[in-house]
Amino acid sequence: MITAETYHVPVLLKESVDGLNIQPDGIYVDVTFGGGGHSKEILSRLGDKGHLYSFDQDADAENNIVADDKFTFVRSNFRYIENWMQYYGVEKIDGLLADLGVSSHHFDDETRGFSFRFDAPLDMRMNNRAGKTAADILNDYTEEQLADVLYLYGELKDSRRLARSIAKYRQNQRIETTQHLMDALNIQCSATNGLWKKDMAKFYQALRIEVNHEMDALREMLIGATNLLKEGGRLSVITYHSLEDRIVKNVMKTGNVEGKVNQDFFGRIQTPFKLVNNKVIVPAHEEEITNPRSRSAKLRIAEKI
Repeated sequence: MITAETYHVPVLLKESVDGLNIQPDGIYVDVTFGGGGHSKEILSRLGDKGHLYSFDQDADAENNIVADDKFTFVRSNFRYIENWMQYYGVEKIDGLLADLGVSSHHFDDETRGFSFRFDAPLDMRMNNRAGKTAADILNDYTEEQLADVLYLYGELKDSRRLARSIAKYRQNQRIETTQHLMDALNIQCSATNGLWKKDMAKFYQALRIEVNHEMDALREMLIGATNLLKEGGRLSVITYHSLEDRIVKNVMKTGNVEGKVNQDFFGRIQTPFKLVNNKVIVPAHEEEITNPRSRSAKLRIAEKI
């Protein structure tokens, strides 16, 4: 059985929750419930009049639901945060926490296809009850579409060559598993310096982002959070790669995902946020050793003004 302890070890736990500046009677949202680590820490700081709403679209996360009258679990993609808050009659929130990326549970579950360490079906859906799988994308996208996905979301310079290899392979064999993909790409697993592993990590990242529409969902969630946060409310977000970090940074600095700076007549930047930490917060060396997933983590915190 999957438990909260085995599902996911929370990253930057104290720092991210401290960043919310918890008010005991406040209303908070954890849009990435997972193993419930961040949610439990938030709940421990709430009084009887406070409340926490936690989102997760993964059915496995429901095994970690917290039995607490101050807690509501929302089985949904966080992109719909404004709709759900309206459903629950919540007009404004005091803080929102997001731990983006993929949980250790997903990487370690060989049946879900998130890691090339296992020969598994190429699924990669966060919500495995609906939507296209990674295999669907590999087999159904045009060569040009595949190249675009690999370049945009994996930042792979040889995306066109990789897409060409896939298109050629699938003419005779549908790509369904990790091994099929390795064969299609003719991975030089014997290559020295392990560069192929780094490229495969980028390849898998690109597929995962496309499967789950992660960038679109992130943009919509951040816009929703901006609208929902009350004055003085906090936004605390942990990112793991440059694509999502850029979007978060843009929203916190300029109030929009594009990073477009709007100024008033006097040249003052018009933004709904002020940065709480001008420099990103990264895990301490001890956390990086005990929790390898934390090594690429960056925490940004902003306050609604």
